[in-house]
Amino acid sequence: MTDFAGKNILVLGGSRGIGKAIVQRFAAGGGRVAFTYAGSAEAAAALAAETGAEAIRADSADRDALVATVAGRGALDVLVVNAGVAMIGDPLTLDPDAVDRMIDINVRGPYHAAVEAARHMTGPGRIIVIGSVNGDRMPFAGGAAYALTKSAVQGMVRGLARDFGDRGITVNAIQPGPTDSDMNPADGPMAAAMHGFMAIKRHAHASEVAELTAFVAGPHGAMITGSFQTIDGGFGA
Repeated sequence: MTDFAGKNILVLGGSRGIGKAIVQRFAAGGGRVAFTYAGSAEAAAALAAETGAEAIRADSADRDALVATVAGRGALDVLVVNAGVAMIGDPLTLDPDAVDRMIDINVRGPYHAAVEAARHMTGPGRIIVIGSVNGDRMPFAGGAAYALTKSAVQGMVRGLARDFGDRGITVNAIQPGPTDSDMNPADGPMAAAMHGFMAIKRHAHASEVAELTAFVAGPHGAMITGSFQTIDGGFGA
């Protein structure tokens, strides 16, 4: 695979799970890949050694640090914003500071990173945010704050697609449903309940999300913009 040969690619939140699979896919395609991580130093070092990608420690809740990281990569061809957290629970008892930090990471971070990336892109570019099917549907209690952040991503994607379209920059969201990861394992306590909502009753593999991301980021994605590419096994059907 050489479909991303020489492309300058940054994945925000790339050390584990879906982000790791995306880094692996772009590196296998020949891209010049860098990725950020927050707390998973060992996982980040192992992934960098495996793929040749550059690992950068950065907190996606810190706007100045995030913008500096994006700017430091120069003229990007592809930005993927995968960094995200999930606060699930009774809104009457959730820690308000934790909810605000989630909004910083899931909403403010993607916006400021996308704007900074577009500022430096010199040719057709791709900005992709890993959202969630919960931006469309929240089938269980306790997910209001998390769903708020993923619905906000949808509005951002629609708007920035208009703002950057005349420069050949596409802006899209990939919306996974349940995906096997440390955060949401396929054999976890919620798996059976999640599968009950799905037409295809299994968790997605992170590599499947990565392949969809690569398609949108590649040459065949030139006319895909302002879209939400859902990969959820029929979770939202």
